[in-house]
Amino acid sequence: MIKKKVLVPDRIRHIEGGFSFIPHRFISDGFLIHLTQKELLLYLFLVLASDRYGLSFYSYDAICSLLQFSVDEYIAARDGLIEKDLIAYDGALFQVLDLPASPIKTALREKPRFRVKNLIQQSLWEGQGGG
Repeated sequence: MIKKKVLVPDRIRHIEGGFSFIPHRFISDGFLIHLTQKELLLYLFLVLASDRYGLSFYSYDAICSLLQFSVDEYIAARDGLIEKDLIAYDGALFQVLDLPASPIKTALREKPRFRVKNLIQQSLWEGQGGG
């Protein structure tokens, strides 16, 4: 049996205000928009699976099976959440952390922003044989 221990004692999550598993800051401070779909799904799973200290110990096999992830998708999502300082992981035990002061943006995961004007110009260019 796995013995649970808090991985980051000064970052044990807590609920402020109303009762909620995920603080409203997750949306209002912009954490949600910086997650990929796989990162969000894994984060929500870990929140639901964790105890009052944010701890859970599902294996990657169980997580991949439950969330229908490939191993590569699981590793990318897990590593993304660690990079964004939302979870800690020691190889067997997860801890959902209290949210950091602000979202951590990773350059590789930011989505390009397209303007309608640019899309129209590109479409016209391709329609004239320029693409």
